[in-house]
Amino acid sequence: MSPTIDDTIEVRADEQLDQTRLAAYLAGKLPGSENPLTIRQFGGGAANLTYLLDYSSHEYVLRRPPLGPVAKSAHDMAREYKVLSVLHQAFPYAPQAFLYCTDPAIIGADFFVMARRHGVVVRRSIPKVFANIPDAPRRMSAALVDTLADFHAVDYAALGLGDLGRPSGFTARQIEGWYGRWQKAQTHNLPAMDTIYIWLKDNLPPTQDFSLVHNDYKLDNVMLSATNPGKIVAVFDWDMCTLGDPLSDLGALLTYWSEPNDPPTLQAVAMMPVGDVGFMTRAELVDRYAKRSGRSVHSINFYHTLGLFRLTVIIAQIYIRFKRGQTQDQRFAAFEYMIPLLTQAAEEIMHK
Repeated sequence: MSPTIDDTIEVRADEQLDQTRLAAYLAGKLPGSENPLTIRQFGGGAANLTYLLDYSSHEYVLRRPPLGPVAKSAHDMAREYKVLSVLHQAFPYAPQAFLYCTDPAIIGADFFVMARRHGVVVRRSIPKVFANIPDAPRRMSAALVDTLADFHAVDYAALGLGDLGRPSGFTARQIEGWYGRWQKAQTHNLPAMDTIYIWLKDNLPPTQDFSLVHNDYKLDNVMLSATNPGKIVAVFDWDMCTLGDPLSDLGALLTYWSEPNDPPTLQAVAMMPVGDVGFMTRAELVDRYAKRSGRSVHSINFYHTLGLFRLTVIIAQIYIRFKRGQTQDQRFAAFEYMIPLLTQAAEEIMHK
């Protein structure tokens, strides 16, 4: 039997749901929903809010946008539902979505309900269940990059997702879009962001081909088997999924990756355990992706720089919500100091 991993917390005081209203709305819409409902919260993540709906006989996961005014393009529940309602047919790591609610009277925002998956999410330390598996980090690395390459091979048109985005011009729009969001979210003037923006525009590589793009692919957005660190059981956070350049996903993965000799800047933003614990290097990830996907990766520094540019904006968006009092999560207080450090890291990659 697989170990039981308790990855939920009591719902945070400022992120409560109206349990009575939600239970009444869901009654009869999901198997098991005639039973009493218990709600807990998944404590990880820094943006969209995720809850466990426990009906005793059945468990589901509810996803909603963060509190306060948000950029809908970055917290698009309708998009995430559209993707997850069909992607599981061709990509088994995508949890199936069952229903989508647009009525804000139920919980104060739109939301969707999807299947619950069980396993381990690796964040800043190696989980105890993997502590006695010496090659666990390397197996995680291989599974992560192989699954990304396989995702990029999905026939999106066959799933009815051919209208999910406009792939032509995708990367150019990413540059302009994230720069525009930066201008709205910045709390301090940072000329380095303008420098990076101009460099990205001037060094835009031609796109080889188009695919589904996850847009936030990293280690803590996948769930691993509790008994096999080399087996992925789920990929999460699909609200920015679209059609575009698959190498942007690889660049994002490198952005959140860490190597033992990384400066403190990059170790601080790594969404994985840091230090000399046995993960593949970035170069090994890139090489493995190239071999499995058959794509050229000669422009990978561009996509890595774009990933750091984007991450800077995402952190600025989260921090400004914290500064405005739209979330009370104290984890976000330190984001103010991460923003200039990230631009420095982007400039370093840019000049390699």
